[in-house]
Amino acid sequence: MGSTSKDDCGSDGDNSSGGEPPSASDSQVLFSEGEKVLAYHGPRIYEAKVQKAEIRKDERKYFVHYLGWNKNWDEWVGANRLLKYNDENIAKQQALEKKKQGKEKNPKSGRTAQNKPKVSSDTKADKEDLKSIAAKGKKRRSEPGNEKDTTSEEKLVKIQIPAALRKQLVDDWELVNQQDKLVKLPRSPTVDDILTKYLEYRSKKDSMMMDSIGEILKGLRCYFDKALPVMLLYKKEREQYNEVVVDDVSPSTIYGAEHLLRLFVKLPELLAQVNIEEETLTNLQQKLLNFLKFLQKNQSTFFSTYDGPKVSDSKGKRKDD
Repeated sequence: MGSTSKDDCGSDGDNSSGGEPPSASDSQVLFSEGEKVLAYHGPRIYEAKVQKAEIRKDERKYFVHYLGWNKNWDEWVGANRLLKYNDENIAKQQALEKKKQGKEKNPKSGRTAQNKPKVSSDTKADKEDLKSIAAKGKKRRSEPGNEKDTTSEEKLVKIQIPAALRKQLVDDWELVNQQDKLVKLPRSPTVDDILTKYLEYRSKKDSMMMDSIGEILKGLRCYFDKALPVMLLYKKEREQYNEVVVDDVSPSTIYGAEHLLRLFVKLPELLAQVNIEEETLTNLQQKLLNFLKFLQKNQSTFFSTYDGPKVSDSKGKRKDD
């Protein structure tokens, strides 16, 4: 069960922006590199800048940077997501913003919802599976209606990472960011392999828990595949990612324990966005801790020595394999 089909994480589609896209006539408008534009993302329109323009899969695509946002949210979008930056479209943006402000309040928690753009491949899968991923990067200073996230630390899932794995994280950061080393890809074992090994390991200890553990591992795999390009890569690893993760390749079939461990640092803020009952949360914490202990037990075989900034020619498996 370590390998999961693409359908487990969502289905493909052409519009990950949500809300209402511009009319078909807008998609015929061409935009130039360096041009300031307005870009649909979710139910809102944001100011953005076109950084690249090229034909991708017989369709003109634009690589945009959302002004005031962390670069992690830069993404390729179609022309139907973009508007010319003019008075008419600015008025459209403001009208849409006013309409959305009245719906921002969360009736359960009394705090406003976060609406950060998500790195996507223009698919519904990203729209659905990243709903619960916590926003990363700085908030737009000009974003009306946004307030500081008031999620209390008490509501965060507490994941105690073993000391040996904490040191692994520190070493990992230093090797990549200070010594310009990269993990040689594809890894062996991959994230998929590790999840499969853990399921086999747990089945020998307690076969009654197979279904619940299997679901958790499936969730970890989906989180990993969607979160990796958003928040699990260092800047120096971006080029390597773009070379090996192509078409429908799942990152979990290429990356290994080094990047999987980084996910556990981010999991508390990701899971804080999901409505989980306290008892379920307690059980989840224990199961995640058990998995980390498994990683620590196999640290010498799961974690890699680092290589120079070289990228393997292997491209891994497709998401739907």
